[in-house]
Amino acid sequence: MRKLLLVTWLAMLAALPLGAQQYKYEVGPMLGMTGYLGECNSGNVFRHPSFTVGGMFRYAHNSRWAFKANLNYANLKGDSMSDDTVYPDGQTYSFNSSLIDLGLTAEFNFLNYGRGPAYKKYKPITPYMVAGVGFVFAICDGHNQASFTVPLGIGVKYKYKDRLNLGFEFTMRKEFSDRIDGLSDLFGIKHSFGKNTDWYSFATLSVTYEFGKRCIKCNYIE
Repeated sequence: MRKLLLVTWLAMLAALPLGAQQYKYEVGPMLGMTGYLGECNSGNVFRHPSFTVGGMFRYAHNSRWAFKANLNYANLKGDSMSDDTVYPDGQTYSFNSSLIDLGLTAEFNFLNYGRGPAYKKYKPITPYMVAGVGFVFAICDGHNQASFTVPLGIGVKYKYKDRLNLGFEFTMRKEFSDRIDGLSDLFGIKHSFGKNTDWYSFATLSVTYEFGKRCIKCNYIE
């Protein structure tokens, strides 16, 4: 009887994971606030906040580097009446735009993100910086506009449970058409790659679920 109990106990121990299981992929929703800098707002990016909603897919290359794709629907709005800018024609301008935003970004974690043996110094929370490329399709007052973007920002992620992550991220997105607000060259200065182009921001909360078990013997994940 004792031998049977011993064998059962050893079998149960063998069935337990030796450490936190690690996964390669994450997927989940995003929800947050948008801001805008352009002809209708030259100062405070949060002067006329609106909303964004979407989803993200993340590939965790290791504990320091990750790569993410996002697809968001967003609203932007602005009104020059609340700005101190005076235009040559003396007019005021306002707009309301709908955006489809696609981003491909790389994330660098300042700490080894994850859960695992103490000697590997994993942390369940880490700040990170993010940069990449993107594409935006905007509809403003019945006019369509497409443009490339450059997302730049910072964030923080927290591993709430082994397969559940919470995150906050703030990014500024520089777009190169100067027309997501339906306005361009109001001062008579032709816009170029680095001049007169619009910016918009996302401040988002996310919840992601991990899947795709990582083969520890086959993948270097330090």
